[in-house]
Amino acid sequence: MKSALSISNLTCRYHDQDILSQLSLNVEQGEIVCLLGASGCGKTTLLKSIAGLLPLSSGEMNLNGKVITDNNTWLPPEQRNIGMIFQDYALFPHLTVTQNIGFGLKGWDKKKADDKVESMLHLVHLSGFGDRYPHQLSGGQQQRVAIARALASEPDLLLLDEPFSNIDTQVRHDLIKEIRRIFKAQGVTAIFVTHSREEAFAFSDKLAVMNHGVIEQFGSSNDLYYSPNSRFVADFLGGGSYVSGTINQNGDIDTQVGFISCGRSTTEADKKAEVLLRPQNITLYRDVNGEATVKELQFMGDTCRYVIDSKGVELIAVSNDSLTIGEKVKFEIKSHCPIVFVQD
Repeated sequence: MKSALSISNLTCRYHDQDILSQLSLNVEQGEIVCLLGASGCGKTTLLKSIAGLLPLSSGEMNLNGKVITDNNTWLPPEQRNIGMIFQDYALFPHLTVTQNIGFGLKGWDKKKADDKVESMLHLVHLSGFGDRYPHQLSGGQQQRVAIARALASEPDLLLLDEPFSNIDTQVRHDLIKEIRRIFKAQGVTAIFVTHSREEAFAFSDKLAVMNHGVIEQFGSSNDLYYSPNSRFVADFLGGGSYVSGTINQNGDIDTQVGFISCGRSTTEADKKAEVLLRPQNITLYRDVNGEATVKELQFMGDTCRYVIDSKGVELIAVSNDSLTIGEKVKFEIKSHCPIVFVQD
């Protein structure tokens, strides 16, 4: 696929402190990329830098093969053809839905602009809502107006800052699915910021997990979840239980809670390692003779999350069984390809 946005060695400094440090990223046309990380990691700074709202200390950015920022060039925001959707939607309260969507089309032929607005209303399922004002719409409808306004001007890239944070939980899932469908149908290239892994998994094609101004890992949700390259990425995307062990001559690991088949290289034999067991990798059974004890439980609706103690090792597991604190259980580690961090 063709690159839409290419960022090389980007550094952004504020008060003599690097907020972004030697950061590189490549976004292909039609991709939805999520910048995922905790507050203060630099994800919103990166979004604003792409939009041209913040100056760079060094680095280069290209949009569809055109340099928009380097040591000699800095295109102002209005010349970048980048759309941006803010957390609070930033709709004009005194303008109707139709007027909000058409706000960026003032230089267009009137008929072409009117046709574009109507097509956007249809695209976001708001036909018939054109004469309403923002205060007459639900949060989800306001978000769709913001999407329609941003897409109407046909940007090369769309940036979204925490786009679903103000949406009620019960409608968020459907809205995420609907907006993703719209973006894919229109071939939109988008970058969005969130701190929610659930939103990231549901909405994006690829994730860039950020930490202290750098991208720790970039790739598909599946790759990052099942093959994290660091404990930071592994824990941010779900976490679980770490058990220590030693790689044996067969490339498997003898751990504190038993033998785990891993298929590591035999050249790593005798090296120390940590194995990450996700909660779904562990099966619990009620057993009065079990060697593990339930220490904590958290009811999660259709399942329960348990912390069990096995000979001083704490493991996190999920189960549909109704267990109680202090109850004896036995557990099994399901056959799977575990996440292993080998110590040098």
